[in-house]
Amino acid sequence: MPPPTPHTTPAPPAPPSTISSTTMKQTTWPYKSGSPQFTALPFINKPHKKFTNDPKIHQHNFNAKSSSSSSSSFSSSLKCNDPDFSSLPYDVLARIAASFSLPNLQSASLVCRAWRDALRPLREAMLFLKWGKRFKHGRGGVKPNLSKALDSFLKGAARGSTMAMVDAGLIYWEMGKKEEGIEWYRKAAELGNPAGQCNLGISYLQADPPNAKEAIAWLYQASAAGHVRAQYQLALCLHQGRGLDQNLQEAARWYLRAAEGGYVRAMYNTSLCYSFGEGLVQSHRLARKWMKKAADRGHSKAQFEHGLGLFSEGEMMKAVVYLELAMRAGETAAAHVKNVIVQQLSVTSRDRAIHLADNWRALPSIR
Repeated sequence: MPPPTPHTTPAPPAPPSTISSTTMKQTTWPYKSGSPQFTALPFINKPHKKFTNDPKIHQHNFNAKSSSSSSSSFSSSLKCNDPDFSSLPYDVLARIAASFSLPNLQSASLVCRAWRDALRPLREAMLFLKWGKRFKHGRGGVKPNLSKALDSFLKGAARGSTMAMVDAGLIYWEMGKKEEGIEWYRKAAELGNPAGQCNLGISYLQADPPNAKEAIAWLYQASAAGHVRAQYQLALCLHQGRGLDQNLQEAARWYLRAAEGGYVRAMYNTSLCYSFGEGLVQSHRLARKWMKKAADRGHSKAQFEHGLGLFSEGEMMKAVVYLELAMRAGETAAAHVKNVIVQQLSVTSRDRAIHLADNWRALPSIR
């Protein structure tokens, strides 16, 4: 199977918390034929800290006779051991909860009356966020209206929701008002929202001139928080040596983490890492596994590559299915190979393969 050539794929269709697909385009595989290939050392997972079983740390006095005395004894107990979070100033509590989802907000609001009152603006922000998404995508019986969507997101952002800040930034970005978009990304990022951190990092990469150092700092924060798109973008920077020294082992590590998190383009790049032995121990079995995962989730180049692999293994009908899918997705090179294979199939097998392609549905993924 010939090695894949460098190519650029369009950015995936962006959910409300990501950059627009028409404005954020990234190279999928920055592979150069002359670049060194080597085998990586195995990754070492750092041990996680274990929770202590010391009862003295977790023991509190909950044996008061009334609600008032219970509150008093609980507070006095916390003074001796842990801080009393229920006495946090409203603005501090709001900053802590700025990135909470609605279920988490509802749960936190049940802690005490002070928290219920303090978190009311954020609960209201969730309603504006919901309506903003309806207006943006034309859901829930309303017609798409970008202006009303932006207004709803801004109202949610004004009440402290970082998710609404990210969505407002996205709409500004799609409108061509990138400075306004970046400002909302920054506000969300500084409040700890991983999507805002990721989008801010990518914005710095696409700035004129780019600010790769600042981009890497934000992508690292989002990646450490588990944001798979940030992990993929960080891996690209490490692979290309953009904003920091090239490190194929570290790049492969982040590709793999993003792939395991469901990011389809990272699945494809992880397959190539295993195939070429770049940053990961060479393994054709694992390369095939990740290539198939990417193909089954709609990655057109992965469908082409996996189809070629099936052809080389003698799985003719399966190869036709994947090559047909790749061809329909715009991989023109797949057409010639598919036509060669089709001539070797019976009419029944040929019709069966096309029927499978017609009824194929991509598995869920994060694009």
